Amino acid sequence: MLIRDFQEPDWARVWPIVHEVVRARETFPYDPGLSAEQAYDMWVEAAPGRTVVAVEGDAVLGTAKMGTNRPGPGSHVSTASFMVARAARGRGVGTALCRHALDWARERGYAGMQFNAVVASNVRAVELYRREGFDVVGTVPGAFRHPVLGRVGLHVMYREL
Repeated sequence: MLIRDFQEPDWARVWPIVHEVVRARETFPYDPGLSAEQAYDMWVEAAPGRTVVAVEGDAVLGTAKMGTNRPGPGSHVSTASFMVARAARGRGVGTALCRHALDWARERGYAGMQFNAVVASNVRAVELYRREGFDVVGTVPGAFRHPVLGRVGLHVMYREL
């Protein structure tokens, strides 16, 4: 598996991943009716942020975006988001993307990385982030409407770099 910068032609293989994840309404607090154009504008980060893809041959296994969490006095903290294709889950793609984002943030001198809305019922993601040194620093109860579980919490997770 290779993680590389997103290139314009990748969108044709990234959009189905984003569309499936968002439409499932289980792990991301994005509008499930998001169009490809809206998703592109939201997912593909402008510099100094970065969007990457994890590829194996011609297949896009997953994607990540990373950047500054907040402007101004909060600009020393980074953030990132990750999506993995259903067929590639359980193969370490999410872990590799998370480590890549952490390395990217460290190289740019960020003091930490913050995830603003990790769905509490997304146990695999929460466990992955904990393994990579993140802590839950707060949970907004009932802030996410899961299609099966009803209202579940959204974690704010943080790791110093």
